[in-house]
Amino acid sequence: MKTKQTEEMSILISEIETFDRAVCLEYWHKTFGRSPPKYLSPQFMKRVLIWDMQNKALGSVSAKTTRRLKQIAAGKVLPTTARPGSHLVREWNGRTYQVEVVEGGYVMDGRSWRSLSAIAKHITGAHWSGPRFFGVQ
Repeated sequence: MKTKQTEEMSILISEIETFDRAVCLEYWHKTFGRSPPKYLSPQFMKRVLIWDMQNKALGSVSAKTTRRLKQIAAGKVLPTTARPGSHLVREWNGRTYQVEVVEGGYVMDGRSWRSLSAIAKHITGAHWSGPRFFGVQ
């Protein structure tokens, strides 16, 4: 980051930190086009305004990327995406179920299915998120 940009950002951060509640409300409305949630503290509003200013100046990371980075940092196994030709295996109540991913759907026990959720419901008898049941996105 350039020195001049760093200095400008430091000045803006210092300025935002001096805002009182009324000025925070005004800048929040200018920044986000609406009022902040009721009872939001000025300190929190300042943090969000500073964060937004930094994101605009430096670029930001999407919420999805942030979530995935947190999962990786926590050591969690990331779910994978099923592509045609993939085989999904799930054990449920002592029985192993195998699902083949094909173009436009899934095949289990020679029967075609349009969604993993329908297969999960068939297997469990309850409404499940099919991707979650099989561990895919």
